Amino acid sequence: MFRVSVLLSVRKTSTLQTTDVIPRKEKSRCGRVGGVSRSEKMVKQESESTNRPDNTAFTQQRLPAWQPILSAGIVIPGFVLIGLAFIGIGVALLVTSRSIQVLELDYTGDSNGSPCSSCSQSVIANCKCSLNFTLTTLFQGPVFFYYGLSNYFQNYRRYGASKDDNQLYGDLSYFTSPSSSCSPYDYDSSKKPIVPCGSIANSMFNDTFTLTWTVNGTTNNVPLDGKGIAWWTDYNIKYRNPSVTPLKNAFNGTVKPINWAKPAYELDASDPSNNGFVNQDFLVWMRRAALPNFRKLYRRIDASGDYQKGLPAGNYTIDITYNYPVRAFNGAKKIVFSNVSWMGGSNEFLGIAYLVIGSLCVVMSVVMLIVYAKFKFPDEE
Repeated sequence: MFRVSVLLSVRKTSTLQTTDVIPRKEKSRCGRVGGVSRSEKMVKQESESTNRPDNTAFTQQRLPAWQPILSAGIVIPGFVLIGLAFIGIGVALLVTSRSIQVLELDYTGDSNGSPCSSCSQSVIANCKCSLNFTLTTLFQGPVFFYYGLSNYFQNYRRYGASKDDNQLYGDLSYFTSPSSSCSPYDYDSSKKPIVPCGSIANSMFNDTFTLTWTVNGTTNNVPLDGKGIAWWTDYNIKYRNPSVTPLKNAFNGTVKPINWAKPAYELDASDPSNNGFVNQDFLVWMRRAALPNFRKLYRRIDASGDYQKGLPAGNYTIDITYNYPVRAFNGAKKIVFSNVSWMGGSNEFLGIAYLVIGSLCVVMSVVMLIVYAKFKFPDEE
């Protein structure tokens, strides 16, 4: 009896101890679970439910999808087709580009035998020189007349920023107070504001040209059309003249750029609407070139009379008023006549690029076919 009572007492004691400990453990679990309090867990659940996308096929990315299996039977023929297509396009572009007629005439005057050598070494304004050339066949129209410059960096950052867009938009308040970005071409030596200000306007190209055609001993002036040679957006949106009549009054109290022979409101004496900031030659010059060797449109050959189909065969003379100096920076000047095709002007690079990419695609397809035949065909057998 004694032994049984002792055992019972021990069991009761252990049972009581166990029941005493269990509530404490449950209380601890209810207070914090895994080191996270109940309030923190609720906040986390609310945050997750707030940021959770809607349970739709689109937001949960359950939409049906299809993608091709890039096997050799798809990739190799695909490369062949792409390569052949690029080669065909490249051949068409190259043939078209080479069919465009281009005539370039250098008139820098570096060599002593050049017709303009005396003008290139002279400091006299409006120096005259002439270039002669002969066309043996018809130069197909429409014919575009360009001037070209070499080693001339219009893309230089400080040069490109040297202008006042507000002034060029016709805002009169900037006529008297040009932007500091135009410095040092914002004011002249007497502190009068320069309009238009800046390096771009000050360095505007100012050589002029006339073209004559001699046939049967008779010399005829070739009509040159200077309308619409600038970008439409430049003429109608970006550049504006002040709403002042006459235009000359808007420039009161200002001076012309240092290197200009006449002010902006007198750029074209034959056409009053072609003066100021909307002058076509001015707009063409203000559209900066991206590369140091470039050409800009000067005129179109007016397709009328004897020139409806272009420039007829014969002897031609270009009379040049030589003003623009380029020898100081080892530059060069040239005159370019060119026509266009459905792809624009002459540009062989685009056709060559297509041919190179197309050829690479064909070569890669052959390489992949060899690799596939060597490593895959035996396994399939």
